Amino acid sequence: MIRIANAAGFWGDSVAAPLRTVRATKLDFLTLEYLAELTMSILARQREKDPTAGYATDFLRVLSSLTEELARQPQLHIVTNAGGMNPAACAAAAARILCQAGLEATPLAVVDGDDLLPHLDRILAASPLAHLDTGEPLGELRQRVVAANAYLGAAPIAEGLAQQARIVITGRVADASLTVGPAVARLGWQWDDYDRLAAASVAGHLIECGAQSTGGFYTHWQEIDLADVGYPVAELKSDGHITLTKPEGTTGLVNRETVCEQLVYEIGDPACYRTPDVDVDFRHVEVEDTAANRVQVRGARGTQPSDHYKVSLAYRDGYLASSQMLVYGRDCLAKADVCADIVFRQLAAEGITFTDALVEKLGAGSAVPGVDQPPEGLREVVLRITVRHESKAAVERFAEMLVPLATSGPAGLAGYAALRPVVRPVFSYWPTLVPKDLLEPRVQVKPAKDWAGS
Repeated sequence: MIRIANAAGFWGDSVAAPLRTVRATKLDFLTLEYLAELTMSILARQREKDPTAGYATDFLRVLSSLTEELARQPQLHIVTNAGGMNPAACAAAAARILCQAGLEATPLAVVDGDDLLPHLDRILAASPLAHLDTGEPLGELRQRVVAANAYLGAAPIAEGLAQQARIVITGRVADASLTVGPAVARLGWQWDDYDRLAAASVAGHLIECGAQSTGGFYTHWQEIDLADVGYPVAELKSDGHITLTKPEGTTGLVNRETVCEQLVYEIGDPACYRTPDVDVDFRHVEVEDTAANRVQVRGARGTQPSDHYKVSLAYRDGYLASSQMLVYGRDCLAKADVCADIVFRQLAAEGITFTDALVEKLGAGSAVPGVDQPPEGLREVVLRITVRHESKAAVERFAEMLVPLATSGPAGLAGYAALRPVVRPVFSYWPTLVPKDLLEPRVQVKPAKDWAGS
């Protein structure tokens, strides 16, 4: 059996949770999952500005907090996709932290090969990178692409661990592969042991969002304490049986409900949950409470995976800004409507119109349009106006328009001290597939002292 925890569900998750987790319970592997489609676009933007950037910098803070535990717990390994768009740069920064802590001999693996951008023209000559929903080829949008990353699988992670790496830093890999790689490396499975790979994928899926399976996001949240919520631990046996739990002494909850809520999260077709390692059939999965905060999961079935990788591709799609202001008074809804009307009429007088614009009155039901009605006696709303345009100048002009209403609009406006909103580039998402044989995943393992100088 191996014990695998995940203490980061996204970039921005608690930086204190990893240390609390490894101190509270003995682990073989700690995974840290930082990447989402939006995150990759942010990291691509950072790398554009600075070739040494483009990775999840929270990982460096986390690693600094873990160095004493790495020295004290020789069995502990870390597997993370914190490398983002620049895993080698992330490894170099991490290695310097290890060297400062006297861990310069620590073997560190870097997994890359997921980045399509340097090879995009060659790949497009062999594959149209068609949109998964519409079938439209990428075509002329190629010139606007800022990021294109395949979701690699577990094989290079397992290879790095087989070469004795204690820390594995990847770029974009499938979330569940952070768990599948350690399982294959330690439990002696083969890459055609599809039912076992399916079990490890289910385990990875259950822990990938951090505390979301231990009480976070729980339907009955009011029944539990989340102030010191424990992050999930998967005990994975060589036969593929999984027990999901959390560290002793932490709050939150692990029961059949919390596990099932995470189990069906973002799986699409339950008969064929596609990963780069295995196609998983969830229909026969059994979830059973066996003790307090211990849930057994079994019955996942697997078949041979597709010969394609999923790709997260982002392209430039204009500019965006979002401006907001508090509107107070018995007539706050009417005031908010007038404010929005003034802004758009003044812009139209300058020849600026927006086909993509959203006006929200937060507190009056705008968060869930058509579901909630404004409550009786409503006295305040937050007016939020968001626009997108191909022209940066048009969006910059919009960003100047709401604040002046503080003295030239209706009475009862506040919240303008934050000044003008930031104008940001828009990166739109293009989901697609790429044949696996067009990419070459790579793994390099070197002591931290060698990475530190790179």
